[in-house]
Amino acid sequence: QVQLVESGGRRVQVGGALRLSCVASGRTVGYVMGWFRQAPGKEREFVAAVSWRGDVKFYGDSVKGRFTTSRDNAKNTVYLQMSDLKPEDTAVYYCAADQELYPSRLESDYEYWGQGTQVAVSS
Repeated sequence: QVQLVESGGRRVQVGGALRLSCVASGRTVGYVMGWFRQAPGKEREFVAAVSWRGDVKFYGDSVKGRFTTSRDNAKNTVYLQMSDLKPEDTAVYYCAADQELYPSRLESDYEYWGQGTQVAVSS
């Protein structure tokens, strides 16, 4: 029983940086946290995931080297730090949670989802 709320999405310029936050309510000890995004007319895409201890992290190929995910379990919060933003990063970004010890790239593996936050990257 977990609720997730994303925040931080806004319009930014190409090359800029932005940090998204996802605050969880309910018990999340042991939960893997993931980030996905969905651009207009496209399928939902894996962005990043982090194990509950923060020691294992995965990134999608399109964001590798530019995005970093982290978590503060004391605050029940996971972050997505985005840098060198590109127009193709424009999307609704979702956080997700699953009661597993190892992160997954698969949308279907996540039990809980936030409502999404809009990121728009323009010149």
